[in-house]
Amino acid sequence: MKNLKCGLSLALLGLASHAFAQSEVDALRYSRLQFGGPARTQGFGGATSALGANLGSLVTNPAGLGLYVKSDISFTPGYSQTTSKTQTGAANLSDTRSSLNIGNFGIAFTNRLPDDDNTSEWRSGTFAFGITRLNDFNQRYRYRNTTTDNRSLFQRFREPRVSYDDIDNEFQTGYTSLDGLAYGTYLSEFVGTPPNDALVLTPRNGEIVQEETVQTSGAQTQFDFGYGASFRDKLYIGGALGIVSTRYNETRDFTETENDPSTPFTSLLRRNTLETQGTGVNFRLGLIYRPTDMVRLGASVQTPTFSKLTDSYGASLRTNFSEEPFPNTGTSRAESTAPGEYSYNLTTPFRATGGAAVILGKYGFVTGDVEYVNYSQARLNGDGSDSGAGVFDVENEAVSNTYGSAVNFRGGVEGRFDVFRVRAGFAHNGDPFKTSTFNRAQNYFTGGLGLYQRNVYIDLAGVYNTDDSYTSAYTLASGLQPVIGVKTNRFTTSVTVGVNF
Repeated sequence: MKNLKCGLSLALLGLASHAFAQSEVDALRYSRLQFGGPARTQGFGGATSALGANLGSLVTNPAGLGLYVKSDISFTPGYSQTTSKTQTGAANLSDTRSSLNIGNFGIAFTNRLPDDDNTSEWRSGTFAFGITRLNDFNQRYRYRNTTTDNRSLFQRFREPRVSYDDIDNEFQTGYTSLDGLAYGTYLSEFVGTPPNDALVLTPRNGEIVQEETVQTSGAQTQFDFGYGASFRDKLYIGGALGIVSTRYNETRDFTETENDPSTPFTSLLRRNTLETQGTGVNFRLGLIYRPTDMVRLGASVQTPTFSKLTDSYGASLRTNFSEEPFPNTGTSRAESTAPGEYSYNLTTPFRATGGAAVILGKYGFVTGDVEYVNYSQARLNGDGSDSGAGVFDVENEAVSNTYGSAVNFRGGVEGRFDVFRVRAGFAHNGDPFKTSTFNRAQNYFTGGLGLYQRNVYIDLAGVYNTDDSYTSAYTLASGLQPVIGVKTNRFTTSVTVGVNF
């Protein structure tokens, strides 16, 4: 009978190598951002690069701080409800998750010369600090799928990615691979002696029913320090330093079951867990030019975000049988690995944004932005503790081959009716994949209301966004692993309370 101990560490896809816990998926997850800011910014689609005088300018174009004529402070709590739907054959499942968040907090201190003071052509300067939620990872989805033997997790076990000696070593010291866990829970057995040994799987027959529940949580939040100045009230220049805090948690529970009485196998449950935490830094510069009182033109660039991230991960496998699959084993077994940890660096792509705004006097404005991002430029790197160069060469090649450039659009309007404001907007994040039969673009539909009374204002915004993604619980050498489509929609409501002083 196998008498096994806990393992040392496990990469999420089941291999004893950090490179399978950090992949091109991580590079995209932390590079593709949602737009945020105060409720006013969200109401007109986040298009602030040319508008200015808005705390949302800190994230897009800090030159907009130069358009402030009064100091400003505001706080924006939010509530999100995320619904995810999966469909595999006749099974159509949905799940909903809700969360409270702080979408934005900001304060801007403005120093402006009086209109009759002509001692300097630099008319004003504003220093601002802000906290902005850039990504919301709160989601849960589940699916049910019936597949054939050559596409099941059993087929993955027929493709061992470690040797007999590796598994024998894990048997002695602790399991560090999915193949080792399968061996420890009676799903496989080596028969014979090297080099003539052979991997034998627990017998099984017929269709396999698969189910998986995936739950994610966390967020990316940016802390910004920025300054913007006005030159002749025509040219506005600004810069900002951003510190990005990343927190991501994921739990995946995957099951396979079989009801054929001629085989001993009945079910398995595999659980993978991942927790990522880290901090990054970026810098952005921007300009806004006002050729006329009605027209504003803006442009900004943001350096890559340089982050150091740490992944903590682990896995477990539990199996059940109607009878012993091999002599002197048992009818059930559970094994797990001790949590593993790996630190690495991630560089996200450079971003460039341009925009225009048309001010319709006291009636409101129309504004729009275009943003360029080349996701293939994201890079994973060791944190300096790895021996040898090129530790992430394979993953970075996958980033370059999988992703390409994308163009994001944001646009919106605001109408002013005495003390009331009405807003609407739309944003589109382009598909980051080079070639794909699936369209992974993200669309945001926004609206908002505002009430401005003297120096106090209240804004309300609603943002509805759609996002299609695809997932696989494992990979096969044939590439025939089931791919599950996930349709997600999220509705976020935000309220901003602010004071000009």
